[in-house]
Amino acid sequence: MPELPDISAYITALEARILGQPLERVRLASVFLLRTVDPPLASVEGRRVQEIRRIGKRIAIGVEGDLPPQRQSPVVGDRGLVWLVLHLMIAGRLHWRPPQAKLAGRQALAAFDFPSGSLVLTEAGSKRRASLFVLRGEEALRAIDPGGVEVFSTDLDGFRAALTQENRTLKRALTDPRLISGVGNAYSDEILHAAQLSPITQTHKLKPEEWERLFAATRSTLTLWIDRMRAEAEQSFPEKVTAFRPEMAVHGRFGKPCPRCGEKVQRIRYADNETNYCVRCQTGGKVLADRSLSRLLGSDWPRTLDELEALKRRDEPSPRVSA
Repeated sequence: MPELPDISAYITALEARILGQPLERVRLASVFLLRTVDPPLASVEGRRVQEIRRIGKRIAIGVEGDLPPQRQSPVVGDRGLVWLVLHLMIAGRLHWRPPQAKLAGRQALAAFDFPSGSLVLTEAGSKRRASLFVLRGEEALRAIDPGGVEVFSTDLDGFRAALTQENRTLKRALTDPRLISGVGNAYSDEILHAAQLSPITQTHKLKPEEWERLFAATRSTLTLWIDRMRAEAEQSFPEKVTAFRPEMAVHGRFGKPCPRCGEKVQRIRYADNETNYCVRCQTGGKVLADRSLSRLLGSDWPRTLDELEALKRRDEPSPRVSA
């Protein structure tokens, strides 16, 4: 799922292309994409883009308002901008195409036509999770915000207060949009590696100096990637947004050397996700239990990398000897 640095890159690219431009037409290839009925989607056509902003992991495009207020609406009287809010979810991606680009193929969901080009939304796979909301005014926009604190708008105390609302693992707390805004599976791995903290450490057990490391690592990691990806977006539209980048320290680098110590990166797999970490840098040399590997090796779970490698070799079938 595109996270804060990815969304920032998209916004940088969009500001250069559509800010101040009229949204001539919106074309939907999938009726399931649109999740609201009022204001009607057609009402935004012909209106100029006034602002583009990030709401968590969503992209909000604000066009000229002054639409008639909805009857019995909690936002009656709010004549501000009308917002088109895109949530890309896991497989949604944006592309900049020539004007009036065709919506070809099953992956194409919508096109937003501007004089200089078309912003096309696609979604890989068979599941349709991406969404488009049309919202009237600031109050409606705030209502869809999950509420996580903005890392660059809070201090250490605010950061710690958000993550300790409940006693959770650091991995889960960092990726909860109600606690921290814009961080997901990929960048939480990078943050925890930079802070040299285990992904399964409970938030209520962190020491003061560990909180300082975590807060600093969160800001520095996100700043690094925001700056890097914005610089790329200034050169060309970000067509290859991915959670797996070769410059990353641990995320998606299972079995590869940790850039800090050279030890092999390990992982914890669960459902469709995995957490990557360095045993030496983050867990004091302890290998964290992985469900899929646990089933393979049985109950005798190794505590060190040496034990893990020995068990893997033991479980491998012996080579067949030709007669």
